[in-house]
Amino acid sequence: MSVTIKTPEAQDKMRAACQAAASVLIMIEPHVKPGVTTGELDRICREFIEGPLGCVSATIGYTAGGSRPGFTGAICTSVNHVVCHGIPGSKVLKKGDILNIDVTVIKDGYHGDTSKMYFVGEPTVLARRLVETCHQAMIKGIEQVAPGARLGDIGHAIQTFSEAAGYSVVREYCGHGIGLVFHEDPQVVHYGKPGTGFELKEGMTFTIEPMLNAGRSAVKELPDQWTVVTKDHSLSAQWEHTVLVTASGHEVLSLRDGAL
Repeated sequence: MSVTIKTPEAQDKMRAACQAAASVLIMIEPHVKPGVTTGELDRICREFIEGPLGCVSATIGYTAGGSRPGFTGAICTSVNHVVCHGIPGSKVLKKGDILNIDVTVIKDGYHGDTSKMYFVGEPTVLARRLVETCHQAMIKGIEQVAPGARLGDIGHAIQTFSEAAGYSVVREYCGHGIGLVFHEDPQVVHYGKPGTGFELKEGMTFTIEPMLNAGRSAVKELPDQWTVVTKDHSLSAQWEHTVLVTASGHEVLSLRDGAL
C-alpha cells in the first residue's frame, strides 16, 4: 500500500483546497429548494468554483481510471434513494426530498473533497433521523483518527453506531487517501474490527464518508455507469470530510464555519 505523508507545506495546500470545497457547500445552500433542478445547482456551483474560487472541479470529465464515461458535473447530486455519484441534470427537487451534494475542487494541484446533506423543505421524520444519524456516524469515525490508530477502528466506530440505530452501512464504496491525486491509498471502509487494518501516521490525509441506508445495504449501479441507488429503493444518506492525522490526533480540513 502506497500512502503519501504530507509535508507541512502540502498540508497548508490541502487546507486551502478543502476550505474552497467547503465554501461551495455553504454558497449553494440557499439555492437548494423545491422547484430547482440538480442541473441548475451544478451550474451555480461550477461558476462559483471556476470564478470567485479560481479552482477547477475534479469531477468534470473524471473517468475513474478510464473505466467509465467522463463525469459531466462539477458536483455529484444524490437525491433520496441515490446513494452516491448522482449526475446533475433535469431532476426537479420537490418538498421533502433529501439531497447530498459532493464537491471536489483542485487548488494549486491539491484536491479538497467534502459532501453535505440538505433538506428540500421539511423532511419526513424518517429522513431527518437517517440524515442526522449518518452525520453522527461520520463524527464517531473521525474521533478515532490519531497516530497509531488503525483503519479498522474508524470502520468499527461507524458500523456499530449506525447498526445500533437501525441503519445499514454501504460496503461497496468507501473513503480514500487524497492529495495531489484524487483517490490515493488507503481505502477507508466504514465497517470493520478495531485494532485491524493500516496504522495511521502523522501527515496522512484521507476522507471519511459513510453512506447509510434506511433499508438493506444492497446497492446497484445504473446503466449510466455512475449513479448508485439502493436496491430496495430505501432512502440513503452520506456525509464526508477530509481529515489530516496530526501529532496529537486529527484536524478536519473541510470544516464549515469551524464546527462539525
